[in-house]
Amino acid sequence: MNLLYRIILKAEDIFKRLRDKAYIEICKSRGLKVGKDVIFIEAPKFGSEPYLIEIGDRTKITANCTFINHDGAMYVIRSMEKYRDARNFGRIKIGKNCFIGNNCTILPGVEMADNCILGAGSVLNSSTPPNSVFAGVPAKFICTVEEYGDKALKNNVIYARELENIRPNLDAYIKENLPHTYKPVK
Repeated sequence: MNLLYRIILKAEDIFKRLRDKAYIEICKSRGLKVGKDVIFIEAPKFGSEPYLIEIGDRTKITANCTFINHDGAMYVIRSMEKYRDARNFGRIKIGKNCFIGNNCTILPGVEMADNCILGAGSVLNSSTPPNSVFAGVPAKFICTVEEYGDKALKNNVIYARELENIRPNLDAYIKENLPHTYKPVK
């Protein structure tokens, strides 16, 4: 029975990857600009105007991200005579060598400059300067990319990097050797 479940999950994974690839290609045909070596862990939701979105080279976008390039709430105020002609669209530009964490939302008119990180679960409603880390709802400046890198080195997990070539070996090593230490309560 376990084998059957594994086959079903593998088939589902293959179908989802094909669907994501098709969706991204359709969005590109509608004007979405995607640079070289961009990685999509899952296809983001690009909204109804993918032609308003540009993603720079060597950027990684993780799971369940949403790009919103118009304000759908105009629906409500357009019923009032004063706002009958209200419309709100905005371009979104993601720079080169950026990272967008899981479950992020990018709002209209935002530019993420080169070498930026957006933390998981963030809502980006303003542009970011180069080499910066933003996170939160709404996303706020956290630190520079260099400061983030310095923090990463302090928490670096040491293991033989050759283990990365064979993922099951890396998983086994980490499972067995990663200490049971947790962040302190703030």
